[in-house]
Amino acid sequence: MVSDVKGGLEGRVAIVTGASRGIGRATALAFGREGVKVVVNYHQHKANAEEVVDEIKELGGSALAYQGDVGDRDAVEGMVEEAVVKFGGVDILVNNAGIAMGAGPLLEFKEEEFDPMWSVNVKGILHCTRAVVPHMMERRYGKVVNIASVAGLGTALLPGNMLYASTKAAVIILTKRLALELGQYGINVNAIAPGLIRTDMSLFRRSPDEQRKRVQYFTEKSMLRRIGEPEDIANVAVFLASEESSFITGQVITVDGGRIDFITHSL
Repeated sequence: MVSDVKGGLEGRVAIVTGASRGIGRATALAFGREGVKVVVNYHQHKANAEEVVDEIKELGGSALAYQGDVGDRDAVEGMVEEAVVKFGGVDILVNNAGIAMGAGPLLEFKEEEFDPMWSVNVKGILHCTRAVVPHMMERRYGKVVNIASVAGLGTALLPGNMLYASTKAAVIILTKRLALELGQYGINVNAIAPGLIRTDMSLFRRSPDEQRKRVQYFTEKSMLRRIGEPEDIANVAVFLASEESSFITGQVITVDGGRIDFITHSL
């Protein structure tokens, strides 16, 4: 059964990109619990995406899985068309799909590592938002939630993520500019900047020793003395998609457990 719905979400339609695992999975399931019809976008992990769809249906909700690379404009437009045909429109877009490649200094810069990140992390947001906005404009209603990163704030002390951080900084700027452009149509655009979250991308692709050291570092650098869980981000995404946040736009909400490792306290 669907849980008691708050914030006017029941019956809305959401596209969550990169929703087969991690933050995207948790967000899709959180929407499902609130009675939202969910398009579970994935690129490679079909079985995982179908599991998310099945779980939403078990909750009494509606969902479909859709394969598509968000860096491919044609694939994105096809996904939005599918959402409109199956569910009647798109009310909510969570731009979660992202990749991280390369972790070296400037002199080790490789275009073959940077270009895919730019395509997914930045162009993906442009493609998806551009595709859903006409439907939102028509209804004069829409919620866009972009998943950025504290890396994009440029203040984290941890070295080695310059290229990834630059793509997430672009996400933050896009959030503010899109909010300015689309607000007149009743569309809210906000971003979430997670700290370290327990996901495949941030932890499980590393060796057990690297995982342990990474968790220890970020636990010690958190005021709450823990790392984040995907549900910590999903809960904020649901809030930003709800009517309870109707007067919030152009903002970046940091969800990092109170990180204390900063280069500087200014942006």
